[in-house]
Amino acid sequence: MTDYMVRATAANTQIRAFAVTSRELVEQARAAHHTSPVVTAALGRLMTGGLMMGGMLKGEEDMLTLQISGSGPVHGLTVTADSKGNVKGYADYPQAMMPPNSMGKLDVGGVIGSGVLTVIKDMGLKEPYSSTIELQTGEIGDDLTYYFAASEQVPSSVALGVLMNRNNTVKQAGGLLIQLMPFTEEETVDRLERRLKEMKPVTAMLEEGNTPEQILELVLGDLGLEIKDTMPLRFYCSCNKERVEKVLVSLGKEELQKLIDEGKEVELNCRFCNTNYRFSVEELKKLR
Repeated sequence: MTDYMVRATAANTQIRAFAVTSRELVEQARAAHHTSPVVTAALGRLMTGGLMMGGMLKGEEDMLTLQISGSGPVHGLTVTADSKGNVKGYADYPQAMMPPNSMGKLDVGGVIGSGVLTVIKDMGLKEPYSSTIELQTGEIGDDLTYYFAASEQVPSSVALGVLMNRNNTVKQAGGLLIQLMPFTEEETVDRLERRLKEMKPVTAMLEEGNTPEQILELVLGDLGLEIKDTMPLRFYCSCNKERVEKVLVSLGKEELQKLIDEGKEVELNCRFCNTNYRFSVEELKKLR
């Protein structure tokens, strides 16, 4: 498994944790959408966070959507993840640019700007669960940390990172999510807070050669870490020509006839994976 997620507990289940390496899938998204380095970092962070949150879903068909709407040049990001380790996503303006921040790093907060994060969970109920929060920094990890505290009342720490090569391909990508259960003892909280303050950035730990298991060991090893399972991860979109045909059919005979009368090939694009689907006039006639 190149990209995978590790799920674990610590301190006799007072803590639950997720660690992810996601370099390959973030690189696939970059290549599919031709994103600028700063947008690659933003989208990669959101996809990695979405995968860890997807890992909390219980049902086989449950889906999670994260939508960011901001005042910055990228305008918005949308990511969808499921409980099986699949993720897809896109940026409204994939080539958006932003100068490095004061520390010389990719300015994810700047390219996103101020705005809101909406979390939508579709768990097969009559209505999906939806919650919207104000962005705290636009750095995404901070915003997801705030979401868990404000909307789910779960004290959490979310660390996300994407490191780029000089040729603008993805060098490292990953994340760490740690949550405290309601029965967590004060001593455990204090020990965890100390460890988190000492913790290096996720990409730095990955760059040193650490696996997700080893990252969890570095942070939670002295708190009785127990690895529960691992899950392969991938950038995956379920679109295909048959599904796109249904979109065309839903336009109705009248609209399809207008397209046929134009006498030109029709091209539809999937925003999540940037795949184009072409339909000849003859194909449109069959659909009509």
